[in-house]
Amino acid sequence: MEDWPRFAYLALLLLALGGYLITELRRDFSKSLRQMLAWGLIVLGLLAGYGLWNDVRHQIAPPQIVQGDRIELPMASDGHFYVDLKLNGETVNFMVDTGASDIALRRRDAERIGLQLDALSYTGFAATANGTVSTAPVRISLIQIGDITDENVRADVVEGDLEISLLGMSYLRRFARVGFEGETMVLER
Repeated sequence: MEDWPRFAYLALLLLALGGYLITELRRDFSKSLRQMLAWGLIVLGLLAGYGLWNDVRHQIAPPQIVQGDRIELPMASDGHFYVDLKLNGETVNFMVDTGASDIALRRRDAERIGLQLDALSYTGFAATANGTVSTAPVRISLIQIGDITDENVRADVVEGDLEISLLGMSYLRRFARVGFEGETMVLER
């Protein structure tokens, strides 16, 4: 049984907490109950705030700012940069990956933008952090972000599971400037 140290730790923690509560409740029951309720509400508020953060962070700090030929991408809490592009009229969220050579589409995103997955030929390979994956070369008819438009753009559909589509160097090279201003990535045409 490999979990016995964890079980013993939890048992001791519960025993200590239970002993403390019994001691405190004996002294002044109503005061102790109010304090426990206050701490319970504080913890509940913190948990609710943590759970709602992804829903409200886009309103507090917009995920991207597009002004003419300039795109500003603030650094996300995980240290990466994300951008929403319209591919064939459908919005697709990408993680900017300067270590990726090409645009790497998840199968789900490829299907959403109108590519026929059954017709793809997985003839290429890509080295990823999780090993080598098969890729299928495709062409994206239209990529848009604000006033910036690109047509007939080469990409790869990754046969394996990607958590998010990747925006690699083949697309980033289309920008005259790719730089950083503090914790903001700036792309300019």
